[in-house]
Amino acid sequence: MSQRAHTVEKIGGTSMSQFDKLLETILIGKRTGDDLFNRIFVVSAYAGITDMLLEHKKSGLPGVYSRFANPDEEWEADLDKVLARMCEINAGFASLGLDVVAANTIATERIQGIRACLKDLDNVCTYGHFQVQDFLPAIREMLASLGEFHSAWNSVEILKAKGINATLADLTGWKDKQDLPFADKIRASFAGIDFDTTVVIATGYTKCSEGLMTTFDRGYSEITFSKIACVTGAREGVIHKEFHLSSGDPKLVGIDKVRIIGRTNFDVADQLADMGMEAIHPRASKEMEQLDIPIRVANAFEPEHPGTLISKDFKSASPRVEMVTGRKDLVAIEVHDPDMVGVPGYDARITGLLAKHKISYIAKNTNANTITHYLPKKSKNLQLFMTELRSDFPGANIRSEDTAIVSAIGSNINHPGFLARAAQALADAKVNILGMNQDMRQVNMQFIVDLHDFDKAIKAMHVGLVEN
Repeated sequence: MSQRAHTVEKIGGTSMSQFDKLLETILIGKRTGDDLFNRIFVVSAYAGITDMLLEHKKSGLPGVYSRFANPDEEWEADLDKVLARMCEINAGFASLGLDVVAANTIATERIQGIRACLKDLDNVCTYGHFQVQDFLPAIREMLASLGEFHSAWNSVEILKAKGINATLADLTGWKDKQDLPFADKIRASFAGIDFDTTVVIATGYTKCSEGLMTTFDRGYSEITFSKIACVTGAREGVIHKEFHLSSGDPKLVGIDKVRIIGRTNFDVADQLADMGMEAIHPRASKEMEQLDIPIRVANAFEPEHPGTLISKDFKSASPRVEMVTGRKDLVAIEVHDPDMVGVPGYDARITGLLAKHKISYIAKNTNANTITHYLPKKSKNLQLFMTELRSDFPGANIRSEDTAIVSAIGSNINHPGFLARAAQALADAKVNILGMNQDMRQVNMQFIVDLHDFDKAIKAMHVGLVEN
């Protein structure tokens, strides 16, 4: 596949809610003429809209989907709140040239279409041969698509009002009679679009036969971004965020102490994703890596800065730690059993249970008679897993403990002394190391610490490995 001149660029929901600023930075800025084109923007729903349609991503508070699935008669009232919020957002963009009446009309049409569909399903499910659970995946997909269509449609209309030729690539499949495979849907939607003469705004959600939300749930917009880049043969993928990809969390380490990474590779990006610092969804980056399409993570509000380029073969010329990060939402599950010594497959039985309950572990420590897995505390089936674990290993001493992990990551840390410096930095901060991991690829050093030591550990390792 030959690469073309265009880029594919993703904009998140928080940035989309500041659309006036985006016009001044990445969408128009100082560009004129042909410089405006050869760009495909994949847009997320405005901040908070998908939470209202599905459920709040962090708090879990119910949205329209959650209420309908339970069932809860309040789903219609929540749908009304979504429409009211969409119209409120539309009104806020009147000064940018958006035709608010037209925007409200099309938002209302989609909301009313969804309302009619859900009411029909509700009625059908009063008959014993139909169960609402059978329709939930399709309902979730349909509701999710609404937020992305809303923001994409508005974006195109605002750009047109500014005199810029813009094209909407509506991937949401609204009232489509046929489900195409993911790549075919992208291919069909972009057929005939001349990237040289238009700015393309694409919805972050794609309706396809695979079921995007069924596979990726709330990470679907980055999957769409990646697939568009791969199918259209983009020169580069760009992810616009509200911050730079830096050596540490500016709020924790200090904005004056962090350093913009600048260059790194896909291996490092995978490690960051595992720590919850997603430069890009790991499933989204794989195909781009295979096709050698680099990804740039840029600050949407600093358009002159090149940001951080993630490429396939980059390795820092000199040894350095690129990021100190971690996560404190973990629980350690320790299995201690003297009978495991020398027994083949003992660990496989534990990982088999994890796979059965669809739980992914973040790290693992082992010795002769103890195996400890570090799991996200919010894993859906954690309690079921623990119950079955104790049942299947009645002779083992099994305990759980809330814990945290801090990690030093870099494309070139295969160098004597890094591990010692990290351990010394933690020791100087009086942080006890409960466990540690480093494999032979040496791109990631992980230290398990007490939950209460997390902030202190991050700051200490950033001082010892980055600032010094």
